[in-house]
Amino acid sequence: MNEDQTRVAIVTGASRGIGAAIARRLAADGLRVIVNYASGAQDAEQLVAAIEAAGGKATPAQADISDAAAVARMFDSTQAAFGGVDIVVNNAGIMRLASVAQSDDALFDAQVAINLKGSFNMMREAARRLRQGGRIINLSSSVVGLYQARYAVYAATKAGVEAMTHVMAKELRGRNITVNAVAPGPTATALFLDGKPQDAIDALASLSPLERLGQPEDVASSVAFLAGPDGAWINGQVLRANGGIV
Repeated sequence: MNEDQTRVAIVTGASRGIGAAIARRLAADGLRVIVNYASGAQDAEQLVAAIEAAGGKATPAQADISDAAAVARMFDSTQAAFGGVDIVVNNAGIMRLASVAQSDDALFDAQVAINLKGSFNMMREAARRLRQGGRIINLSSSVVGLYQARYAVYAATKAGVEAMTHVMAKELRGRNITVNAVAPGPTATALFLDGKPQDAIDALASLSPLERLGQPEDVASSVAFLAGPDGAWINGQVLRANGGIV
């Protein structure tokens, strides 16, 4: 890639929440951002419009990441339009909570399909297609270290993502591609806050020694560090962006 060529980043699940904050930050840092979404077309288009109004470059891309063929098509269209892919941020995921005893097959299968298989689908295509010097940044979760009740299936999917992160970093030897994960703690997105009473939110905020919830921009800053020149020597690591809760 020429030094003056714009780097291209695919951010999955980028139409809202943490993913949208990551997309905005990477665009502000000068990358062309592919705003992936599964079903939130209107949110994705509004985000793209906001990024472009601020002087950035963004393009919406619909794909269900649990579908390997859809992921391959998204990489195909990105390469055709912009010449290649440099950064993949695996942000898309779902969280459905229940004890192991009360977890039904649908709860298990949905989270494995999106959180684990979806991340795998993206990582596999990235391993085959990323340009020299690329970056793969997976989103894990600090629940992997907290081991809270009712989080067993969700935490298991994220533990799998972390394992693949460590292994893949070694598999890409010789291509100057780093593979890392960011593991947020409780983060104040609309999805996280919705339906929670204020006392529950306050209790979660107090877990951190910094005594606040994370903001989507906090996570985006960590991703931007790993995607940028200052993160070039970080490889095969999990960065727990949680204010110190674990």
